[in-house]
Amino acid sequence: MAENKSRNIFHLHGITGMLIATVLLLSILVVLTILGLKTQQANATNFYSIKDAQNLQTNSVSNIEHRVLAE
Repeated sequence: MAENKSRNIFHLHGITGMLIATVLLLSILVVLTILGLKTQQANATNFYSIKDAQNLQTNSVSNIEHRVLAE
């Protein structure tokens, strides 16, 4: 059998690849967290009220018609 003499711990499939994958995943996490926080802050002051609450139905798409932005 032929031996694999090109092994290297710092090859792309070794420590370097693991560090690249870790940094990539952490950067994706940070970007999504920042975007989520910005979205939450932008919509935190958009209150709504329910008009005609007696006619709301369980799991109905038509319930959106009863929601009105409160100003």
